[in-house]
Amino acid sequence: MVDSGAVVVTRDLTVGYPGAARFDAVRGIDLRVEPGELLGIVGETGAGKSTLARVIAGRIARSAGEGRGPRVLGGSVSVLGMRADRPGRAASRVLGAQVGYLPQHAGRTLVPGLTVAENVTSPLFERDRRFDRRDAGTRAAELIDAVQLPLAIMSRYPWELSAGQKQRVAIARSLILQPMLWVADEPTSSVDVATRGPVLDTLLELHAERVFSAVIISHDAAVMHRTTHRVVVMQRGILIAAGTADEIFADPAHPYVRGLRDDYFLRTGAITLPSHPSASTPATPGELTGARTGS
Repeated sequence: MVDSGAVVVTRDLTVGYPGAARFDAVRGIDLRVEPGELLGIVGETGAGKSTLARVIAGRIARSAGEGRGPRVLGGSVSVLGMRADRPGRAASRVLGAQVGYLPQHAGRTLVPGLTVAENVTSPLFERDRRFDRRDAGTRAAELIDAVQLPLAIMSRYPWELSAGQKQRVAIARSLILQPMLWVADEPTSSVDVATRGPVLDTLLELHAERVFSAVIISHDAAVMHRTTHRVVVMQRGILIAAGTADEIFADPAHPYVRGLRDDYFLRTGAITLPSHPSASTPATPGELTGARTGS
């Protein structure tokens, strides 16, 4: 049975990598993402964040013969009212169009032989070879501009770009289908500090304009505080805290969450992003600023 009201619902979800030495990366997770909600998932390396993101985005192995991807070993996950752990052909097509996925180190997944414009628009033509090329180009240009890149970059190739530029091109590609749900694993990885804030601002602006739901994965409490309505904290495959960023970090009971708070506020060299309107009260475009940069 699926929940048609929420965008994402997991019930007692266990996900692992079967084999000679089975490893359960996610254990007994109950999670819910509401329409329009920005949910953050934060945790240390190996906490299970990326595995959970892949399952929500539908990037899973459905049988032992489908390679090394994660498999749902227990419980259930529904996305947009459909079972995502065992979708039929029609559901798979709908979810493929309505769920945008930005994998970890997404800049590395760009096709080197395609221009930036061709990379960004490729999901459109993969779904419909007859998609209007002018419309595709307009969509791509809007997104390239939105992620703080100059339009001249659209004719360049990935090997001509910096790591941060490639990451932002990948963000644009993941949003080109105008998804109802966006799953982003470390969206600002490789993006330089000076540009990171404006890129996050842009994502909030796009969210306000298009009203999609999002699951944002990060190890950085500052990113969570800046961009999300609600945060869950994972450690060793389980959820150990949930609430708004302010609630979680105000008086944390769990020692790992206390460490996250201390790292955010006290660690020398920690990234401190400028103050920004809370994601719980969507910002207006006038509140979102940031010059285009080439990094």
